[in-house]
Amino acid sequence: MIFIVVKFTIRPERSEEWLTLVDDFTQATRQEPGNIFFEWSKSVDMPGQFVLVEAFADAKAGEAHVNSDHFKTFVEWAPEVVATTPEIVHVEVPQDGWGRMGEIAPREGK
Repeated sequence: MIFIVVKFTIRPERSEEWLTLVDDFTQATRQEPGNIFFEWSKSVDMPGQFVLVEAFADAKAGEAHVNSDHFKTFVEWAPEVVATTPEIVHVEVPQDGWGRMGEIAPREGK
């Protein structure tokens, strides 16, 4: 699995609309055959910073993603909205998606 985390810092005057701006891109990516997950979070510490956590089945699926029309459209307009160059972690992991955390589970009867 290709696992990617990207931090996007958005211009202050555009940060409130960021999730709306990326919605078409998000929905199209989630429909890609090799996409496992594609999830956005907003930082609680850094105003205007959003974190994208995404995974693709393999390198071929990742390549299809960056060659898709929706990705090309995203990278065309995103420079007008970001405040800094996004930071990325991109690794291949021997896993097929989310696993269960062993240290925490719901207590029975709670």
